[in-house]
Amino acid sequence: MEWKTSQGLVDYDEAVAWMEARATAIAEGRAEECLWFLEHPALYTAGTSAKPEDLLTPDRFPVYETRRGGQYTYHGPGQRVVYVMLDLNKRGRDVRAFVQALEAWVIATLAEFNITGEIREGRVGVWVERPEKPPLPDGSPREDKIAAIGVRLRKWVSFHGLSINHDPELEHFSGIVPCGIAEHGVTSLVDLGLPVTMGDLDLALQKTFEIAFPS
Repeated sequence: MEWKTSQGLVDYDEAVAWMEARATAIAEGRAEECLWFLEHPALYTAGTSAKPEDLLTPDRFPVYETRRGGQYTYHGPGQRVVYVMLDLNKRGRDVRAFVQALEAWVIATLAEFNITGEIREGRVGVWVERPEKPPLPDGSPREDKIAAIGVRLRKWVSFHGLSINHDPELEHFSGIVPCGIAEHGVTSLVDLGLPVTMGDLDLALQKTFEIAFPS
């Protein structure tokens, strides 16, 4: 397993080209699995289920069509993106179980900072309850999204992956309906009041990987 961390901001098209080449090499037995930690410049991506009306300000940031699952997402500085290139031929050819393992990885990572991340039926990603915020009009509690997940498989090797909000500019999410969900907001580790660095987040991700993906 290679743990790859890029400093600075990585161009989106370059990242996708690198991921696709690495996924092909893994499938052909020419390279080992890889987890790539990086940040992107501010941009929006459209997954295979993206709805045009969910792109609210199309001229604000570059928009990239991508063949990962999911709808619109935002990437930008202060957000830890983890591209996950794993060989499901060796880990079990079960897409649902793979996505659940990614969710479990995020939840275990958040628990390192005493944050309770939760999954919601019909809503992709990981959520945190915000009891200090006013409830929704129907009386249900307010929840904010802290992590997004969207993957693609080729020959049972994964690429794309997940993103966790460390300290991005949360207002940038207002240009889209994130993952098609309008009634809930977004948050970050710093927004939740935690004096956490990106390095702290990376260490927590490395520490908890084996919980979700035992070797």
